[in-house]
Amino acid sequence: MKIKADRGWRMAELRAEGRRCLAFLLSTFALLLGVLAAAPVFAQADAHLMTDVPYVPTPQVTVDEMLRLANVGPQDFVLDLGSGDGRIVVTAARKFGARGLGVDLDFHLVIQSEGNAQRAGVEDRVSFLQQDLFKTDLAQATVITMYLLPPVTRKLRPRLLELKPGTRIVSHDFDLQDWKPDRKTYIRKNVFLWIVPAKVAGRWQAHLPLPPVERQLELTLEQRFQEVSAHARLNGVPTQVWETRLEGERISLAMVDSSDRENEATLYFEGRVSGDVIEGNVVSGAGSTRTTVPWRAVRIKP
Repeated sequence: MKIKADRGWRMAELRAEGRRCLAFLLSTFALLLGVLAAAPVFAQADAHLMTDVPYVPTPQVTVDEMLRLANVGPQDFVLDLGSGDGRIVVTAARKFGARGLGVDLDFHLVIQSEGNAQRAGVEDRVSFLQQDLFKTDLAQATVITMYLLPPVTRKLRPRLLELKPGTRIVSHDFDLQDWKPDRKTYIRKNVFLWIVPAKVAGRWQAHLPLPPVERQLELTLEQRFQEVSAHARLNGVPTQVWETRLEGERISLAMVDSSDRENEATLYFEGRVSGDVIEGNVVSGAGSTRTTVPWRAVRIKP
């Protein structure tokens, strides 16, 4: 009886041990399944971060066209966002005499860029940083170049619009959605140019010292990026405005002066926007009747 009891006890112990092992195996298997299920999510997140700004070199002829379209010169500072092997900044210095900075997250590409600058003999005019482009000071640039995917440019666009009016932005292949480019060319690839527009929306007033009597001008401007519509009153009379253009800090427009019905004349305005002031010249008439006087408008209401 004792032997049978011992055997029964051992069998019960073995069955309990078996259940514990099975429970352990099942829990381990469940944990492994969880890890395997989560792995693609983490892999996708990592892949997204890595491919936000993938490195694809811009063809050299397209680099040349980007810098030509932006009218880069010795007075310029070119900032390349996602600079890769540094070819845009190096070309800006070597062919156009500019200074420049390239930023890229890839340390190896930064080292390669520095080597390319040394071989081109422009290392004293350019530099490269391993840096997040969203943490880069954009205000130092007169020209910004980029070859960035649309999700990146969408995040970047508000900062670009806050840059100093006249700053040139040039992009390879990808546009800035509903902010239409000022110019576009195609040399193997699409090249887009934007010129950061001054903020001109609001009501403006000016006194025009045109003979025989001074004119009072009230101008209302509505703006979407560089596209501007205008409404005017000349000596209190509604006057249609034509050919309104805004490029950077430069604005131009035309209207017909009907103060003297027998001698109507077109007024051609051009000026430079600086904050709440526009200053420039207005030309009245054409040919032998052409008269030029300075004009100055002040914004009275945004």
